[in-house]
Amino acid sequence: MSSRDIPSPPSLTQRLNNLLGYFGLSKTNNFTLQIIIMLSILTITIIFALSTGRYPISFDHVVRILLSNIFDITPDWKIVEQKVVELVRLPRILVAGLCGAALSISGAALQGMFRNPLVGPQIIGVSSGSAFGGVLAILFLLPSYFISIFAFIFGVIALLFTMGIARAGGGKNILSLVLGGIVTSAFFASLVSLAKYAADPDDALPTIVYWLMGSFNESSYSDVVYILVPILTAGVLVYKMRHLVNILSLGEEEARSLGVNVDRSRWTILLSVAVMISATVSVSGVIGWVGLIIPHFARMITGPNHSRLIPVSMLAGATYMILVDTVARTASYGEIPIGVLTALLGAPIFAWLLYRTQLKGWSND
Repeated sequence: MSSRDIPSPPSLTQRLNNLLGYFGLSKTNNFTLQIIIMLSILTITIIFALSTGRYPISFDHVVRILLSNIFDITPDWKIVEQKVVELVRLPRILVAGLCGAALSISGAALQGMFRNPLVGPQIIGVSSGSAFGGVLAILFLLPSYFISIFAFIFGVIALLFTMGIARAGGGKNILSLVLGGIVTSAFFASLVSLAKYAADPDDALPTIVYWLMGSFNESSYSDVVYILVPILTAGVLVYKMRHLVNILSLGEEEARSLGVNVDRSRWTILLSVAVMISATVSVSGVIGWVGLIIPHFARMITGPNHSRLIPVSMLAGATYMILVDTVARTASYGEIPIGVLTALLGAPIFAWLLYRTQLKGWSND
């Protein structure tokens, strides 16, 4: 028998179709398969992260501990294992996943709206504004919950700055927004530097520097709620506007010709993104590159249609952030700041993506 007569092994999609057909789900489309695959990967990643650390816990014990909150399971694990899973690692992993999801949703929406794959959440200046708000709370030694409050307030203020600069320049197009975002980012970055200069080098300054590099070290279930609320409001709103994002990615003139109120749609999306970014910065510090590179990977899977791109970006971003955070807390004796790792990984990954795609095939054509 020649090599030509040997049938090729079935692909992963074919195997999943066969498996789903066994359960009467043979008509499931490719997008549903993609979501099932992404959810499965995310679930495995969460269990892996819960079992990994300086106190290792078996996969079996992690699954049984989680299921014991739903079903009546006789405990065969140590009490300390349950406390580590439920009180130490689980809130941190949930916060990391939700932050990754929020940043990825924001990046996907912004790249579509700006019609530019090089755009990330930092482009509208919200990250810098939120960073300054958090730094200001640390500088004045305010209680920790003021960090979240100030980060959110100044993130929204930064967006208003960007909008004001764009309008003051007499333009309402994408270029005006980009320039306004650049100016706003530079302004708040200067304020952050000024705050660091004025901070007590023995007290506030180390805290400011570490917070700016990003960390999920002190995450709690209250942080889970704080980041979940923006995703369930602003994130859902962005998803509901997914068809408008598709239209805006065709160009401003085409969108207006189709009867879309471009200005209102654009500001609604920007405000929703600002809410998610501000909430993310408030609980984790500044984390870059996630909202820039994850939508690229998602686009390679789903294509440019935001009806599919946004959900896949959300799941991919959550998985990626949980994996990076797991490396951050286990790779060395001391915890590595999450922002350092995302930058170290994000820069070469983005360079590879540019090499692979050469900025072709990103358009909706």
